[in-house]
Amino acid sequence: MRPEILARIAAARAARDLSDLARQAVGTTAETISPTERIQRARQLRQMVNEYVDVVVLGEALAGADWQEISAALNRRDPETVKGEYEDAVTEWGALPEGDLEDEGVEDLDGWYTRHREDHDPDLEKPVADLLNRH
Repeated sequence: MRPEILARIAAARAARDLSDLARQAVGTTAETISPTERIQRARQLRQMVNEYVDVVVLGEALAGADWQEISAALNRRDPETVKGEYEDAVTEWGALPEGDLEDEGVEDLDGWYTRHREDHDPDLEKPVADLLNRH
């Protein structure tokens, strides 16, 4: 499996985990907890969003998107600075031997999507497994 596909699968995992945590946050809205704990939970969500953005950027960089486009999408001005922030991860993921990359968890992600899909979501049966069919 190509590293950019693996990064996109990692992004799908991150999105799933973020969704689950956000749903839990809604469920605890009336819970009596300290302001500190409520803020810490919100910060955990923000940290997960940042990690999700990072892995999406990684996948796009590995797929060949140029740093000008990535920087613009991040609403950042200096592509060289953005490239510098992600360069080590791109190099590390890009050096992974394709034979060593597993598609572990793809069926679980597709199952999760099917269980949680709502009418306004894309009507796809296997949105993550479909990545494996790309050449």
